[in-house]
Amino acid sequence: MNDKIDEITVPVEKTDKKKHITSDLKKNIAYFKSQFGDAFDVKYRKYNSNGNEIYFVMVDGMCDSLLATEQVILPIIEADFKDEKGDKLIHSAADRVSASIDKAITTDIDEAIREAIYGSIIMLAEGSHFAVMFGVQGFPKRAVLEPNTEMQERGSREAFVESFKDNVTMIRRRVRNPVFKTQIVEVGVTSKTRACVCYMSDRVDKEMLQNVINRLKNATIDTVLGAGYMQTFLDTKHPSIFSGVGFTERPDVLTAKISEGKICIIVDGTPNALIVPYIFIEHFHSMDDYLKRPYYATFIRILKIISFFISVFLPGLYVAVCTFHQEIIPETMIFGITGQESRTPLPVMLEALFIHLIYEIVREAGLRMPKSVGHAISIVGALVIGESAVTAGILSAPMLIVVGLTAVSSFVVSTLYEPVAVLRFAFIIVGGLTGFYGIMLCFTAVLINAAAINPYGVPFTSPLSPTKSGALRDMVIRSDWKFLGKKRMQIEKMEK
Repeated sequence: MNDKIDEITVPVEKTDKKKHITSDLKKNIAYFKSQFGDAFDVKYRKYNSNGNEIYFVMVDGMCDSLLATEQVILPIIEADFKDEKGDKLIHSAADRVSASIDKAITTDIDEAIREAIYGSIIMLAEGSHFAVMFGVQGFPKRAVLEPNTEMQERGSREAFVESFKDNVTMIRRRVRNPVFKTQIVEVGVTSKTRACVCYMSDRVDKEMLQNVINRLKNATIDTVLGAGYMQTFLDTKHPSIFSGVGFTERPDVLTAKISEGKICIIVDGTPNALIVPYIFIEHFHSMDDYLKRPYYATFIRILKIISFFISVFLPGLYVAVCTFHQEIIPETMIFGITGQESRTPLPVMLEALFIHLIYEIVREAGLRMPKSVGHAISIVGALVIGESAVTAGILSAPMLIVVGLTAVSSFVVSTLYEPVAVLRFAFIIVGGLTGFYGIMLCFTAVLINAAAINPYGVPFTSPLSPTKSGALRDMVIRSDWKFLGKKRMQIEKMEK
């Protein structure tokens, strides 16, 4: 558990100096203007209430103008502050006058500027060393829609959106217990992006939690525009094609993970969350597994594992068989396969590399192109590159079948597509050069590499290696909820 922080997570800024708000209102406003420059969307409004000079600062588009007017500006400028001036006026406006429930007082002018950027309206007064920050956020955001990638048959239809507050709310609705904790960490030296660390205080490992927070705080990165930016800093320093950091766009999946003692990070502006630590077998689990009968969930998990091995090994094994191990092919098939391959201009290995490269290009084009054009890309890939290439003798029909089966299988476990795509090419090359023996050696190297990953003290290959008999009840074979729930209650009693 004493996982050292990587060398890349060295603090960029090591200054804790705060620039305090002065009693001179003009100097404070001048500092705001010096920071924002001539930004057209930053609005300054000056008011005079009973001889008290007051300024409101807000970023247009980040605030709800109606909410700011009704709950903050109007009550304050119409209030009778009597003899209250300076600091007393600020505290009275925050505690007595304004109807806003989201408010805070600060003496740090840089903090006030950051809150203005986040959508707060800032109130400053002559003679006061304080500023009031009223949360009246109202920036444009996307409505909660169905997930795009993690589709489920019987699960929730909600997916994360870009607003991290809405995302946290979706989790809070599922965990109506104060043990669900959140902690805000700013990441990115320039962007100052908010990352929300979510966990359950009664089951999270405190040392692991502090390690995650330190990695986020000390990340040497200038701008954070998505959760993927932080994955490198949260991942293990051991080089591997696999990652000890998972991700999800589903609130119900994230809730299940934090209930297991994991830590999740929601980054503002990103419709998915990071999960640490994340082990290999979790890629084959889904929310539907726990909403259906155990026997069918077990069958689906076995199907996913088989699909994973097909997507990784099938092209390499086919190349190895055609190149070195023809004796394995049944007599009824060998003449058809050899006849097809003999009419193609390329060797089997180069043919496999070529067609898989073409498939990746077509997939990437279909993914990036507009939806109206994406269907046309699929048709072109299937008809022109597929059927026409076989008819012209550029590709063999068996190779096309292998590519199709591999492509379909690779989407069964979509979260592993990236390592699968790279491993597939590696096994094709190894199979074409060394046959079955090279494939077995390469597979052994991948296993050793995966077993060496130890994110936050949790083995990546657990609970299979090292074996934990208690966890095997929900690895491949999914036990009934009566048994799973009973075990969970027993664990909680033992911990108490």
